[in-house]
Amino acid sequence: MNMRFLFCLAAAAALSMGSLAQSPPAPSPPATGSDIGSAILEFVPPALAQLGSQAVAKESFTLDRTLLAAAAGMLPDSDADLRQTVARLDGVSVHMLRFATDGAADPEQIQAIRDAYHLRGWKHVLDSTSLKGQAHTDTTDVWLVLDGTNVRGGVVLVETPKSLTLATVAGNLSPLDLLHLRGHFGIPRFDGDGLDHDRTR
Repeated sequence: MNMRFLFCLAAAAALSMGSLAQSPPAPSPPATGSDIGSAILEFVPPALAQLGSQAVAKESFTLDRTLLAAAAGMLPDSDADLRQTVARLDGVSVHMLRFATDGAADPEQIQAIRDAYHLRGWKHVLDSTSLKGQAHTDTTDVWLVLDGTNVRGGVVLVETPKSLTLATVAGNLSPLDLLHLRGHFGIPRFDGDGLDHDRTR
């Protein structure tokens, strides 16, 4: 989906809600039920901010249920599977960093991002590396956020020689839903051959 369209959609929604987005969040009880989605989307590994200081360009945005529903309404009928997936989403949060040269990002900080999800107990279900040329590789990691036996969200981390994209989704999802979301709403495309139901057990 065209990123310019999504940002215009986000701006229109912000205008319609007035200053609501600038209001401080009200105190809330510990995350349970629907609050889990917010807790998933709000978590950002501290190492990402440190990597951001090394980047020459960075973008971050969050799409809530309202924005996602509006975007889904413009999908063609041929994208029925994607529409059903979007209906199960609570939100999508994306962070994109661009670096000036190959390998400019500190590899220790990238590993710290991976370690942060491990420490939270999120299930690492995909770790793949694809070769592009003799020296340039893309590395993809996927984690699932489990609430008991239910999948409540997922995280996709894609590292290329000059960029890093971290996308988080929350909702009542399945690994197949993550595959449907590839290439949409800022979520990068990735090879999902290793992502299947067996790895969530």
